[in-house]
Amino acid sequence: MNFEALRQRVQRAELVVAVRVEKTRTSWFTLSTAWRAGWTPLRIITVGLAGGFLAGKLEPTGLGAKVQGARWLQMIGSVSNLLASTQAAFASMQASEAADTAEQAADKVDEATDDLPRAAAPKPRVAPETRVDPAAPRQPQPAEAATDLSER
Repeated sequence: MNFEALRQRVQRAELVVAVRVEKTRTSWFTLSTAWRAGWTPLRIITVGLAGGFLAGKLEPTGLGAKVQGARWLQMIGSVSNLLASTQAAFASMQASEAADTAEQAADKVDEATDDLPRAAAPKPRVAPETRVDPAAPRQPQPAEAATDLSER
């Protein structure tokens, strides 16, 4: 197999990966949206009650029950942490994509403004009341006036 054929195979494989990544992102977005919409307060309470009932029925009574109950709580906490870290990673990925998009948009705006002729660029306007006459005495700011009075 020659180099050109290998290069074409690699390009084809990269294209397939890019398409599958995009499909995965859209599927993940759909799943996360449906997952969040599906967890209504009534469903959360129902699942909690059913889980508690099952944990109570499956646990043997006695001293071992206290140990196994702690294990159940540890497992639930671990799964909760796993879900939270997954959601945080997904949010981080979306934030980095948004930052990249914003950076690209800012670059395009910079390029567009650099292409404008300097004569066509609007000159900054100065309001008439902001012009300062160097011969006129300057009024002190309130903080300066208070400091001046307190030092006398």
